[in-house]
Amino acid sequence: MEARIARIEADVAHLCTDVADIKVDVRTLRDKMDAMAERFDAKLDTMTQRFDTKLDALKESVAAAKVWALVLYIALTAGLFGTMARGFGWI
Repeated sequence: MEARIARIEADVAHLCTDVADIKVDVRTLRDKMDAMAERFDAKLDTMTQRFDTKLDALKESVAAAKVWALVLYIALTAGLFGTMARGFGWI
């Protein structure tokens, strides 16, 4: 019985050292993950700023296209009315 208890104690001691090694590895991984998360956050902020800049430029270009389309529509309508007036003999 004593031999088996001694063997169990030896195995438990081995498990304790393994658990200590695992704890060290987990701490190292946690530190690496924290560093990686900080880098990711920085890159995400940079990409968000770029996206916002491009989105603002796109909004301005759409607004300019709307104005251009409105002017083109008015010119097309005026041309159509002018053609109709000429065809019907109004002018």
